[in-house]
Amino acid sequence: MKVLVAFGTRPEAIKLAPVIHRLAAAPDRFRTVVCVTAQHREMLDQVLAFFAIRPDRDLGLMRPDQTLPELTAAALPAMSAVLAAERPDLVVVQGDTTTTMATALAAFYARIPLAHVEAGLRTGDRFAPFPEEVNRRITSLVADLHFAPTARARDALLAEGVAPDRVHVTGNTVVDALLAARTRVRPPGGALAPLASDPRPLVLVTAHRRESFGAGLRAVCRAVRDLVERNPDLVVVLPVHLNPRVRAAVEEVLRASPACGTRLLLTEPVGYPDLVWLLDRCRLVLTDSGGIQEEAPTFRKPVLVMRDVTERPEGVAAGVARVVGTDRARIVAETERLLRDPAAYAAMAAAENPYGDGRAAERIVGVLGSRRGR
Repeated sequence: MKVLVAFGTRPEAIKLAPVIHRLAAAPDRFRTVVCVTAQHREMLDQVLAFFAIRPDRDLGLMRPDQTLPELTAAALPAMSAVLAAERPDLVVVQGDTTTTMATALAAFYARIPLAHVEAGLRTGDRFAPFPEEVNRRITSLVADLHFAPTARARDALLAEGVAPDRVHVTGNTVVDALLAARTRVRPPGGALAPLASDPRPLVLVTAHRRESFGAGLRAVCRAVRDLVERNPDLVVVLPVHLNPRVRAAVEEVLRASPACGTRLLLTEPVGYPDLVWLLDRCRLVLTDSGGIQEEAPTFRKPVLVMRDVTERPEGVAAGVARVVGTDRARIVAETERLLRDPAAYAAMAAAENPYGDGRAAERIVGVLGSRRGR
C-alpha cells in the first residue's frame, strides 16, 4: 500500500511522527511518501530534525504575513499536483490546519481515500478555534477513515452520521511522541539554562490563537505581567509565537515589565525537546494550544486553558484542565490558587491523562494494514 502522509505545521509533525515511523518499520506492507507544505517553516524543520524525518516532497508554501485565503489557494493546487504525480493508495492527514483541509479536498477531488488522524474534535462554535473548527469539519466530510483520539470524539462523529465501521478510537499520537521524546531530552542551553538549577516555581505560557488577537491577547499579556509582579518568587517562560500580531501584543504589554529578562523570560519559539523539558520542569501551564492541553497531563501538570471553549473537554472532565478564557482577573486568580493552595493543585496534578497510553500509532497502522487489498 502506497501511503502519502501530508502535513505543514509543527504540531502536525509531532503527532504524525509516530505514525510515519510505524509505517516505515513495515516496508513489506507500506511504501510511505512524506509531503510537507511547510505552512510553518522554521518551527516545522525543528521537529523534522528531532524525529529524523526527511520529506520526500517539500512544497515550501510559507510566505510572510500570508493570509488564510492565500495559503489555501496555494496549498490546494500544489497538493493536487503531488497526488497526481504520486498516485497513492491512501492519504493520511492530521488535525485541523489549513494544510489538512486543503489536502483533504485535493484527495477528494482525486478520488483517493483519506485517513484523518485526531478526528472528531468539536467545540460547536465554527469561529472558535478559528479556522480550525471548520477545517476539521470539512476534513471529516470527505474522510474515509476517522482515527478518533477519544470516545467523546468518536461519539461526535457518529452523531454527525459517520458510519461506525469507519471510526476507530486509537488514543492521541501526541502521547506516543511525548513518551518517545522524553527519554532523549536534556536540559536546555541559552537563556533557559539557569532554570535547570532554579528552585523557584515556573509557569509556562503559550498564546497564539487567532480568535484572541487584539483585546483578548492583550488581556492575557496583562495577566502574565500581573502574575510576575505580584509573585516575587515566580518565574514565567513565554516562548513568543512568530505571528507578528502575537509579537506586537507581547512587546506592547510585557517588554516594559521590570521582571522582563529576569523572572519573565520572553524567548523565541523553543524547539520541541526544550518544550518537552519545560513541560516536565514547570509547575503549571497557561495555554491556548490544543496540543499542550494533551501533553501536559502526561507530566501531571495542571493546565489553565486561555480560551472560551475547548474541543478537548476530556481534560476538563478528568480534572487535569480548566477553561479560564482570556479574562485578566480570572487568569490571575486561578493561577495563584494553584500556586498557593496545595490541595487545589494536587487535585489537578493527580488525575490521569485521558488522551492516550502511547500506543495510538500502533493502532492506526494496524487498521491501515487491515485495508490492504480493499
